[in-house]
Amino acid sequence: MELIKKNIHMNKLKCKSTLQLTLDDDFNVPDVKPDIDKIIKEQGEVRITDIKAMNGKLLVKGALRFNVLYLNGEDQRPVHNIAGEIPFDEVINMDLTCADDDPTVKWELEDLSTGMINSRKLSVKSIVQLNVSVEELYDEETAVMVEGSEDVQYMNKKIEITDVGVKRKDTFRIKDEILLPANKGNISTLLYHDIGLNNVEVRLLEDRFSIKGEIPVFILYTSEDEENPMEYYETEIPFGGVIECNGCNEDMIEDILFRISDKFIEIKADEDGEERAFDIEVILDMDIKVYKIEEPEILCDIYSPSKEITPIVKEAVYENLVVKNNSKYRIADRIRVLESQPRILQICHANGAIKIDEIIPDGNQLQVEGVVEADILYISEDDSIPLNSVKGAIPFVQMIEVKGIKPDSNYEIRPNLDQLSVMMLDSEEIEVKATVSLNTIVFDRITEEIITDIEVADLDLQKLQDMPGIIGYVVKPNDTLWDIAKKYYTTVDSIMSINEMEDDMIEEGDKLIIMKKVDAVL
Repeated sequence: MELIKKNIHMNKLKCKSTLQLTLDDDFNVPDVKPDIDKIIKEQGEVRITDIKAMNGKLLVKGALRFNVLYLNGEDQRPVHNIAGEIPFDEVINMDLTCADDDPTVKWELEDLSTGMINSRKLSVKSIVQLNVSVEELYDEETAVMVEGSEDVQYMNKKIEITDVGVKRKDTFRIKDEILLPANKGNISTLLYHDIGLNNVEVRLLEDRFSIKGEIPVFILYTSEDEENPMEYYETEIPFGGVIECNGCNEDMIEDILFRISDKFIEIKADEDGEERAFDIEVILDMDIKVYKIEEPEILCDIYSPSKEITPIVKEAVYENLVVKNNSKYRIADRIRVLESQPRILQICHANGAIKIDEIIPDGNQLQVEGVVEADILYISEDDSIPLNSVKGAIPFVQMIEVKGIKPDSNYEIRPNLDQLSVMMLDSEEIEVKATVSLNTIVFDRITEEIITDIEVADLDLQKLQDMPGIIGYVVKPNDTLWDIAKKYYTTVDSIMSINEMEDDMIEEGDKLIIMKKVDAVL
């Protein structure tokens, strides 16, 4: 008698942790820069440089990079910038079982604020949230059938498993050149740039996948033109490519996360030798997971009329994909300029971010509450303050339908701002319209008993001899033909044959004749 086993690929969330850290530092204005009269706008991003796991702790090193636009009213070119970074080196406590695993670290810039200490010094404060998760990908060996003994009875059942066909990380580089149109002045200094990632589409192919999307680029620079000392330009760079991905195909389910890990912009000369072009390079980090749904048959029970067989079972814990969808919502609101701020003459640029405050499970729905934070850069009517910015927050509440979600399900909602458009209504008010994308993925936590081995022993002959050879049996509630056959040391086929049954379906109160099959052995 041989137990045939098979490895089943399984995946589960092993542990996760969150750390919120506050970064705070002061920076002097470089000697080559003029004094600060007014801070116009700030931007920031987090760069993770090193991750090390040891002794149940995770060491994370990185830096907050920032760029601050400020005004000096006495300078011929009144708008200037200061760039810098605040390094951090943090320890995140993890479960000891995750000490040696490869973690995934994601960051969120919760808040960034700057302030003037004096005309030659500014303060930068930020709250950064680090989210760490460890997923376990493993093989579980389970019995699927028995060979080598004719009278051994075994029963299989079909289970549904979300198999992780591909799990890896990769990068994708985008390089391009931006040439300024003829009506723009030559570049003197780059003051500010905003590079994003929009409308990424993925298509799985055989052992590879294709991606395409857009890189929106906004550039603010000082010009060599004395009449227009400050200019801006906005454009969009389309990109596409094919990434090798052994093991994936069109029938599988992709879950690929894209994030800009680094970006570079450099002033360069055009064909005429004039500084009217920018070299752009964007590096995308890709967290690649590709799932396939499998329904393997595993051994769930075994016995023999001639031997005492005891299955050895263990609990296997894994996760099954319940749903993966992408819900889009449109929201709109108005933002007013404060009375203390200059009026709007022309809008230059708008960017935004989604912050989810709370996710509330409600039956087969998830209620998502959050805000869209909009930051709008504009040219003002006040010549003494030519450039200014205004911020606003648009709250939203959305319901996501998730059929099959359970109280202990693991879920993740990844928000994305697909589109942000702003329109000047008058010199004091701006209409903001946004398309919010909520990418939802939900996994069920499944615990399944699997047979890993069997113990075989001789039957208790005295006990069997004391049992009658033929039994009249009345079917009880919840009885199955398999349970009855196992109890009386016979087989399902034997009971069906003696009772002239066409199938193994029985109901409470049915009368059966059972013949003890083990008599032939005795």
